[in-house]
Amino acid sequence: MPMRVPHVLVPLVAFAGAALLALPLGRGDTPGAPTSTVLAVPTSITTDVTHTAAGSPTALATTSTNEPKKKGIDVQLPPRAPGNIDLSADLLEVDVKAQTATLTGNVVLAKGTDLSLKCPKIEVRYDAGGPRVSWAKGSGGVFADVKGVRGEAPEFELDLVRQKLSLRGGVRLFRGDGWVVADGAEIDLDSARITMTNVKASLPVGGALKKP
Repeated sequence: MPMRVPHVLVPLVAFAGAALLALPLGRGDTPGAPTSTVLAVPTSITTDVTHTAAGSPTALATTSTNEPKKKGIDVQLPPRAPGNIDLSADLLEVDVKAQTATLTGNVVLAKGTDLSLKCPKIEVRYDAGGPRVSWAKGSGGVFADVKGVRGEAPEFELDLVRQKLSLRGGVRLFRGDGWVVADGAEIDLDSARITMTNVKASLPVGGALKKP
């Protein structure tokens, strides 16, 4: 039966009742960073993420017993490890055997202040030993912010091992008063280099050069 947990950072493995862990990237360990322990969980688990009116998280677990529902309890989150990505969504479905997870409803994937991706659905692939996120794909209309460059596209694919972000299906990029439209865009997250195909653009003009 589905399990319901609060609207907080959503990890890719769940405890017997709820899961609340930060997710490391798939590029290797960060020196001194804490490691996560994977606990035994069902083959697949569905969690529904909610918020209270006051904004404080509460966790509600639904079971097959006839016990009355109890009021939610406050959840203490563990500290984030440096370099982790943060995930939040209305609903999380985890397939432990396949090492995949699907997040739906107001999904946000972020890495510090350098990367933010928002869309209705994100599929994630992770390594069971960490768990470490190695790949993600978003669909349904994506809003991206990469180091101050804002973008829109129908879908994205994120390779966290190679640190590459692909925006596909017709892309619009904005920065300041300028914009660029293209069939697709490939962004190197380490260097912030952007490669686009079939491009049209409107860019602001700098001030006139002074005559000597």
